[in-house]
Amino acid sequence: MNTVLLIAREEWRLWARSRVVLVAALIVAVLLAVTSAITAARVGDEAAKRTARQASAEATFFAQPDRHPHRMVHYGHYAFRSPPPLAAFDPGVDAVTGQSIFLEGHRQNTAMFADTRSGADLGGFAALNPANLYQLLLPLLLIIIGHGMVLRERESGTLAVMLAQGQSGLAIAGGKALALAGVAALFLLPVAGLAGFSVAAGEAPLAAAILVAGYALYLGVWVALVLAVSLLVRQRSVALGLLVFAWLLIALIVPRLAINAGSAAVDAPGKIESDLVMLAQQRALGDGHNAADPAFDALQKQVLEQYEAASIEELPINWRGVVAGYSEAKLTDLMNGYAEARMQKEAQQSRIVTLFGLVSPTLAVGASSRTLAGTDLATHHRFLRESEALRFDFVQGLNDLHAKALTYADDAARSADPEAEARTRVNADAWRLLETFRFVPDPATQRVARAGLPLALMLIWLAALGGVIAVGARRLRP
Repeated sequence: MNTVLLIAREEWRLWARSRVVLVAALIVAVLLAVTSAITAARVGDEAAKRTARQASAEATFFAQPDRHPHRMVHYGHYAFRSPPPLAAFDPGVDAVTGQSIFLEGHRQNTAMFADTRSGADLGGFAALNPANLYQLLLPLLLIIIGHGMVLRERESGTLAVMLAQGQSGLAIAGGKALALAGVAALFLLPVAGLAGFSVAAGEAPLAAAILVAGYALYLGVWVALVLAVSLLVRQRSVALGLLVFAWLLIALIVPRLAINAGSAAVDAPGKIESDLVMLAQQRALGDGHNAADPAFDALQKQVLEQYEAASIEELPINWRGVVAGYSEAKLTDLMNGYAEARMQKEAQQSRIVTLFGLVSPTLAVGASSRTLAGTDLATHHRFLRESEALRFDFVQGLNDLHAKALTYADDAARSADPEAEARTRVNADAWRLLETFRFVPDPATQRVARAGLPLALMLIWLAALGGVIAVGARRLRP
């Protein structure tokens, strides 16, 4: 039998007889099983509820009675972001960004009903889920199991015998690496199971497969790090201490430093702050509810010339509806400008955090995991953009009805004349202009492309540690 496989088999036998290893593995296995089941059930329930709420919101909008179109502009509508299938493994930003938005005229509201208002890192460890366990606890398990792999052979004297028998340091290191990688592969089964469950629920097989591969790469980095320390250090207690320190640094300290660095490097104002800054410019656009606002004098002149009319009363369209549509378009351009600037800054912060994956593979695997699961910041930003497009389309559709289906005379007199008010009520069938909204993740190919950088960072880690292992194995001495 191959020397590498023989060494790995002996290592597995030793671990199978070790109570410490078995107890640690059992604890992690139970946590993974319970957390996976709870998270999958919770996400499935959330997906069903949000889909039902979206359908209910649309049915409620369509069921409104005959009324003035601008009443429906302010009645508004809701857009919900349903969790994708892979959110059962990594819920990502869902807990901190909100799940629904109220859409209404003249405003861009924030997403509501976030489970937690902390978690400023947009996808940090706000709640225990399978992704967090893989990112935090599995490396600790590998440290407990493998920190003394080579040191044990040195302390017992078997390393000298193995080398004297002609076994190379590379073969010994290869056997130890295979043994620990086998343990890591065993613990990849739950994520593979959840990935299969997500595919059955409609997820793209490519995204699910790359997600599993990403965590295999992450655990491979920890296998390499544990083996490298075991090769280079000559005392087991020192090796354990160094690896625990490395875990604290990589998994807990550097991620927090990265978040702070991203926030310090790029100042991203919140939605409320942006709205306050925007107020002065918003006032200059004019009040869309006041057709006589001087801000619309130029528009009035243009429209009168277009229709060759002497006054707004002679126009074949309702001047108030024209003003409402024009004002909404200008205001939306202004709001979109601020929203895009804010989202660009948030994306820059996220990229800075991801680049810290050069120092912490935990950050790299977290970024790739959220991206592949369709629960990352970029996906949330797309939800904001698509819900805003829905808002603008239905508001402008109603403003178009206001301009074309109502006369200016009736619209101006409706507050004082009940008959005019009745004539300004549009038939409820017109509310069907609202489009149905079902938010879905990006195509798998796009998600895989976005996850390329963090996956590449983990490959760099693995290549660098592989070089360290090769050097340490060649210099291996009793």
